[in-house]
Amino acid sequence: MTVALPRTPSLRLDGRRALVTGAGRGIGLAAAAALAEAGAHVTFCARTAGEVEAAAEAARDQGFSADALSIDVTDVALFQAAMAAREAYHVFVNNAGTNRPNNFVDVPVEDFDAVMNLNVRAAYFAAQAVARRMLGAGIRGSIINMSSQMGHVGGANRSLYCASKWAMEGFSKAMAIDLAPSGIRVNTLCPTFIETPMTKPFFENAAFKESVLSKIKLGRLGTVEDLMGAIVYLGGDCSTLMTGSSMVIDGGWTAD
Repeated sequence: MTVALPRTPSLRLDGRRALVTGAGRGIGLAAAAALAEAGAHVTFCARTAGEVEAAAEAARDQGFSADALSIDVTDVALFQAAMAAREAYHVFVNNAGTNRPNNFVDVPVEDFDAVMNLNVRAAYFAAQAVARRMLGAGIRGSIINMSSQMGHVGGANRSLYCASKWAMEGFSKAMAIDLAPSGIRVNTLCPTFIETPMTKPFFENAAFKESVLSKIKLGRLGTVEDLMGAIVYLGGDCSTLMTGSSMVIDGGWTAD
C-alpha cells in the first residue's frame, strides 16, 4: 500500500514583497533580515534614513533583495501617499513603536500623547494603508502587528505601554474579521523583554533586570533571533489558517 504523506508548507517567501517599519535597529531590523533571508524583497522602513539605507545595503551585500524607505509613520498622510505610490506588499510587519515607563500617577500628558500616537494611531493607519493596497491588488497577504506580552498582562510602570498594546490587540482582532473575506490575515507577535538598543538602558539597572528575569520562566532575556522564525512563519504559507490571534513569545512570563 502506498501512503501519500502530507508535506509541510514552505517557509520560503520567494517572489513576495515585505515591508517592515522601525527596521533600522532591534526587532524591526531582525524581522526585515529574516524575511529577506526567506526570499522576500524587503523594504526597510524607518525615520532614520542612514540606518535603513545601511541595513538595506547590508541585505543586498548578502545577496538578498532589499530597498529603503525613510519616512515618519506618525505622518499618516505622508505614509498613505507612499503606500499608494508603491507596488502592494504581501507581508507587513507593523513594528515601529516606543515606550516611556513611569508610575501611573506620574505619567505626563505629553508622554501619553507620544506613545499612543506612535503605538496606536500610527500603527492603525499604517496597517490600513498597506491593507488598502493589498485589497486593490487582490493580494492574500499577512499583517503582523508587533505587540507585546504587555498586551496580555499588566506591569509595574507600564500602564501607558500596556494601554497601547492592549489597544493593538483589540484592533488587530477586529482588523482580522474585516479582512478575512479577502484572504488577508492579521496577527500579533507578543515578545517578552528583548535585548535591543531601546531596552538596553533599562537593563543597566540591576534590580530591574533581576525583577524581569524572575518572571521569565526560562531564566533569560529574549534576543531578536528568538523572534525571527516566528516572523517568517506568520508571513508565509505555514500559517494560512491563523488570523485574529496572538503569538506570545515570552519565555513563560504569562503562564501564571
